[in-house]
Parts: sequence; structure tokens; C-alpha cells
Amino acid sequence: MTSRRLRQRDREPVPADAGWRNARRTVGPVGGPPPAFPAPSDEPERRHEVLVDVRLTAATPGSHLLDYLRTEPCAVEAWWIAADIDAVVRLSASSLTVLHRAVADLQRRGGTEVVATHSILRPLDLSGADQTTITTVPARLPSPA
Repeated sequence: MTSRRLRQRDREPVPADAGWRNARRTVGPVGGPPPAFPAPSDEPERRHEVLVDVRLTAATPGSHLLDYLRTEPCAVEAWWIAADIDAVVRLSASSLTVLHRAVADLQRRGGTEVVATHSILRPLDLSGADQTTITTVPARLPSPA
């Protein structure tokens, strides 16, 4: 619980030379214009992406997951998998908060059990790989005796 004194102090403008502790606070009257935003750069917007391994619950048909993914704005791609899991879903969002919510919603509203979540850090650059054709040599199997 904050005291009246602290709340009043928070409303007062902070001088520019107040020190590093108050660097986050804006200078000027409260309710004034917001500080200028940095100029937009040529860099693309940072996207956070994850691959989510999911398993359908016993009561969830696959069509329910498909219907949910079609309405989910963060869902980019999805694949059915023949393994211990049922599907892999790629989610993408502009913030980690939105991405965490999308993973939670996939479990809660999509009717799935989230088995694992893998964060995508950056793509691998495969352009420097040698473009020559790789030839395979057939393996020699021992003849049955």
C-alpha cells in the first residue's frame, strides 16, 4: 500500500538532472504530450516464433483443432505428425506476451495437450553450402551364406 506522500511525489515533474534512478520518468508536466518515439528504422519488425508439439486429448477430434487453428491469428503453419505427438504448430507473434497467450489458448481452447515448445531463434543460412550434387554409393551387403 502506498502512502499519500509517495503518490503525490510520483505526480511531480522530475528535473533532467535527477540522476539515473529517475531516468525512466518523463520530464514535463503530467498529462503533457508523450515523449517522441524513435524514428522508424529499415529493420523489419521483430517476430517471436515457436514450434509447439501437441497431442490431442481423448475428447478432441482433429477437426476441432483445425477449426481452432484457422481462427487463431498467431498460427502460421501446422503439420500432422505420425509419432508420439499428433501435430506440430508454428506460432508467430510480435511480442512474447502474445505468444505465451497463444500457446496457452492452444492448450485450453484448442483441446490439446502441449507436449513441448521450441523457440525459433534465427534461420540457418544454407546459401553458403556447396551446390554440387551429392552422389551416393550403394552399400555392399554381405551375401547370405
